[in-house]
Amino acid sequence: MAWIKTISPEAASGKLKELYEQVSSPEGQVDNILQAHSLRPRTLAAHLQLYKAAMHSRPNGLSPRERELVGVCVSQLNGCEYCVQHHRAGLARHLNNPALALELSEAAIGKRPSQRLSERERALCAYASKLTRIPGAMEERDLAELRNVGLDDAAILDLNQIVAYFAYANRTVLGLGVKIDDEPLGLHPDEREAGLQHKALG
Repeated sequence: MAWIKTISPEAASGKLKELYEQVSSPEGQVDNILQAHSLRPRTLAAHLQLYKAAMHSRPNGLSPRERELVGVCVSQLNGCEYCVQHHRAGLARHLNNPALALELSEAAIGKRPSQRLSERERALCAYASKLTRIPGAMEERDLAELRNVGLDDAAILDLNQIVAYFAYANRTVLGLGVKIDDEPLGLHPDEREAGLQHKALG
């Protein structure tokens, strides 16, 4: 599951057990990326709060489809197959179309063209791509294209934090060798609720 020791939900106690209970699926599944934090529950708690705030809390200037697409875009650029698979599955759930999710994911990084990637989505992915590939080259004018497609400053901040979250998540996974194994894909908390329990959402 990872290159370091992890504590399973069955073996967890104390604060770790409480945190696992907050994020487990109805079947008791805890994603391996979260179990990778098990030796330091404090970083698991921080990860969960950042994830929920960036990806699954309202208000957010990006739609659920856009958030998942940006997550897949960044994860592909970072070579994080674990996050690609999870968030492409999340994108497919929002689209109700796995083939379209794959098409948009590939278009997001210029792997193949797609007329179904909107102008706004292209701008989101262009910003995400530059910030991921060459962060030191970012300039104020990079925000102009985002404003041109309708993002206000709060939405730009939302986009920035999603890109930054995936930089963190991808490096957690890649640096610790986290594997998918048999865990279900595309589970996430409902942004309509306060909790973090993961579930499959359409």
